[in-house]
Amino acid sequence: MTAAQDRPKIAFQGEPGAYSELACVVFAPDHEPVACATFEDALGAVAAGRAARAMLPIENSLAGRVADIHHLLPDAGLHIVAEHFLPIRHQLLGRKGARLEDIRVVRSHAMALGQCRGIIKALGARPEMAGDTAGAARRLAERGGPDEAVIASRRAAEIYGLDILRADVEDAGHNTTRFLQMARAPLDPDPDDGPIVTTFVFQVRNIPAALYKALGGFATNGVNMTKLESYQLDGTFSATMFYADIEGHPQHPPVRRALEELGFFSTSLKILGVYKAARAR
Repeated sequence: MTAAQDRPKIAFQGEPGAYSELACVVFAPDHEPVACATFEDALGAVAAGRAARAMLPIENSLAGRVADIHHLLPDAGLHIVAEHFLPIRHQLLGRKGARLEDIRVVRSHAMALGQCRGIIKALGARPEMAGDTAGAARRLAERGGPDEAVIASRRAAEIYGLDILRADVEDAGHNTTRFLQMARAPLDPDPDDGPIVTTFVFQVRNIPAALYKALGGFATNGVNMTKLESYQLDGTFSATMFYADIEGHPQHPPVRRALEELGFFSTSLKILGVYKAARAR
């Protein structure tokens, strides 16, 4: 058995050369990356024991949250065990010999297109969505034309033999994607071992000012909430779930009291993970 086969596996959505694979290489170098077609497949690989971890992008500093992730996490049966922040450097890739002035179509994942509006506008090109950045690069290499380009990583250019027509085409230099590492078993970090993040989802009771009352405990207990996002349940406009990140460990008395108060005004409350904050925070 080879050393690569001995390594635990970490699942990611996309194809070789995707930014999620790069996050696996950078932040989980002792794991073997395994490509999955969808986020559900990546989560399912961990749940079924075919992979030890999954690496999932959850939000980007320019384009916002990654669609579907918030819906998938609560029912995946997995736990967040780490967070990572990966600077994203997009490259405009073309087939060998392609010229920048001839490009009329630019393909990539919707998130990447949203992070590179400037170059697409400057070229007067038509943006077209693809399932993922690396998959768009592979398809361009296999059957693309000289007037087509993709936005993907430098790693994808190397894997699929494409030219970099223009480097670092993201709209802002601070372009960063936050990734979550998922596992079957939760971690139990030492509450006093550096900054801790607790992530949870909740649904408030159907009473006046329920959200205000539910969140009041975090303010009165001095607990910093770094993220609060809402998303609709079951395709309705009346059932709303909230996804939240807070600083602190549930064993810290202020956090414990705040979560108890939240639970009193909520119909459901589920902690998705308690993990050490990334240094990049």
